[in-house]
Order: sequence, then C-alpha cells, then structure tokens
Amino acid sequence: MEFLEFWGQMTANPLLLVAVSLTLGVILVNGWTDAPNAIATCVVTRCMPPKVAILMAAVFNFLGVFVMTQISNKVAVTITSMVHFGDNSGETVIIVLCAAMLAIVIWATLAWAFGIPTSESHALIAGLTGGAMALTGLDAIVWGEWSKVLIGIVISVVLGFGLAWVIGKLVTVICYKMNRPRTEPFFKGAQIAGAAAMAFMHGAQDGQKFMGIILLCVFTLQGSGTSNFVIPPWLMIVCSLVMAAGTAIGGKKIIKSVGMDMVKLEKYQGFSADVASSISLVFCSVFGLPVSTTHVKTTSIMGVGAVKRVSAINFGVVKEMVMTWILTFPGCGLLAFLVTKLFLLIFN
Repeated sequence: MEFLEFWGQMTANPLLLVAVSLTLGVILVNGWTDAPNAIATCVVTRCMPPKVAILMAAVFNFLGVFVMTQISNKVAVTITSMVHFGDNSGETVIIVLCAAMLAIVIWATLAWAFGIPTSESHALIAGLTGGAMALTGLDAIVWGEWSKVLIGIVISVVLGFGLAWVIGKLVTVICYKMNRPRTEPFFKGAQIAGAAAMAFMHGAQDGQKFMGIILLCVFTLQGSGTSNFVIPPWLMIVCSLVMAAGTAIGGKKIIKSVGMDMVKLEKYQGFSADVASSISLVFCSVFGLPVSTTHVKTTSIMGVGAVKRVSAINFGVVKEMVMTWILTFPGCGLLAFLVTKLFLLIFN
C-alpha cells in the first residue's frame, strides 16, 4: 500500500483516522516504557550519553523492523490473527480497536508515571483480547495463536536469564587475570554494539506488533484477510520516528529503573545482558513468538547480576516488575473490555 493511498483512506474515513492516531499514541507510549530498555545498560554505564543513545535506538529500531520483516513477518501475523471479531461490520471492529488502543495508552501511562517498566507487548495483547471479548465473548480468542504468547513468556524468561548468566560467567572467567582498566575501551565499544543490537531487535519485535494493528484496521475496512501482507517501508519509518519521540520524552525514568535500581552494572555486565537479550529476541522473532523486550532485558540483567552474587539483585524492584507483568494481562484486558463496552454503547 502506497502512503498516498493510505492517507486517502484515512481522510475519507474519520473512524480509521482516530484508530490510526490512537495506535500511534500507543507506539509513542511504547517509546516511553519499552524502547528505553534497549539502551538502558549502555547509558547507565556511561558508554553513551542519553541523546546519542536515543538517536541510535531510533535508527536501529527502523533497521530492525525493515530487515526482520524481509526475513519473517510472523510476529505481525500472530498479532493480527490472535482474535477474531465474528461477523460484525468493519466500522464496529474499528470502534473496538479504538477502545483497546485507548485502554493501552491509559494503562501504560500510569505505569510510566510510577517508573515501572511494564510490557507494552503484553498490554497490547491484553487490550486487543479484552476489546474483542467485549464484542464476541470467549469465542473471540484464537487459542492456537494465543498459546504462542504463553510459550513466549516461558522461553523469554529462561533464555534471557540463562544466556545472560552463561555469557556473564564466560566473560568473568576469560578476563579474570586481565587488567580491568585496559579492558574498559573494549567493553565500552562492545556494549554500544550490544545496545544497537537490542534496539534492532526491539524494532523487529515491537515494531511489527504495532504496525500489524494499523494494517489490521485497514484490512478490516477493506474486508480483506490478514494471513498474507507486506509492511510498507513508509509505515516502518513513521513508527520508528514516533517511538523515538516517546523515548526522548520519557525514557530517562525507565532507564534509571532498569539500569540502576535493579542491579548496579559494570560495562562487561551490560554487554553480557545486551548480547543475551538480542539472541533471545532473534530466536523468538524467527518462530513468530510475540515476547516482551522489557521482559527479556530485565531477566537478562538479573542473570548477569546473579553471576557475581544473588544478593546483587535488588529483589524489591524485581518484585515490583513481576507484579506489574502479572497484573497487565487481567488489568489492561479488563480496562479494554470496559472501555470497549462504553464505546459500543456510545458510538455503535
């Protein structure tokens, strides 16, 4: 789809314009709450200043979306296929999607206000599911696609923590007798590369999810299927820029929470966490598992912290994050359900 064609559809249909605007709002909030995780370790270990890191994240977010989409768009397909809306009209479905996106913005903004790195991926899944259930009940859930979410949660935790511990341990053993000040330049450069890889994979995962929602809105109004589609480059650029703007607005609070409050990181630890996170996200993206980049990054940081000693992990912060993850599915899902019911009552 060309940009002018898409723009023409939005100007001709105010409902589509509202749905796309709300989805871009969710992407902006994702920039507040999720994108900073990709560069958190790089900033707090002073390898890069925040403004430069945010610019790098924007570039590599776009590259992640572009390159991974050429390899596989399974994540976007999973998101667009995990619920169905029955035989309802396109306008009704768009109202549901508008309500779900608004619920996600409200939920994520509250989490950001408290400095808690909640998962926008989980909020998106919960909001989309809650909205669809408000319309068609439990029949809205496509369990085959939804199961990939649960599988992704387990795999992301195991891979994130396990790989980070192994990589952190290997680095510690290999560099045990080395002069630490001499290794600093290497690990500084390596961590910048690791942060770039994390930003790349954040785009590959989260960028596909949210662009999938925008395309779902268009396909719904056109009455076409979502099993086979191509994500246009202009949409990748728009989403990357909006996400970067969100990171610039509110990223510092999350960077502090992830990179400083949970574990006091050194450069080699930040490098180990970034490499482990990137590998985990590549694996999940190839197999179409929509996982949380926040989930992967925080468990990776816990893994490198455990190499030194388990007490190095601030379990108070970890507990707060875990509780947020647990609450996201029922909390954001219920919020989306209620907002959808209200929207249907008012607009349908």
